[in-house]
Amino acid sequence: HKAKQASGFSSKIDVECQNLEEAVEAAEAGADIVMLDNFEPSQLKKDAETLKNKFPHVLIEASGGITIDNMADYISQHVDIISQGKLTHGYECIDFSLKIVQ
Repeated sequence: HKAKQASGFSSKIDVECQNLEEAVEAAEAGADIVMLDNFEPSQLKKDAETLKNKFPHVLIEASGGITIDNMADYISQHVDIISQGKLTHGYECIDFSLKIVQ
């Protein structure tokens, strides 16, 4: 709950988890979003159901290794968000400024 206090009421706390134990710990600590990262689809669905049953207010995010070709494998009534990191990987950043020169 310390992260919530430091960030304010309008911020969402999203915690990346590698297993169910970390996910439960994050939800118990007050995370708004629990990201299940690099889970196999069958394990993701099982753990997402466990989390939703225990913490119905927490958003469950699937991430890691998800492509347009396998995305359907991750769809579940217990998964609220599916992330595809590939959308932001491998692109160069553009350095620009909105300063007005007089």
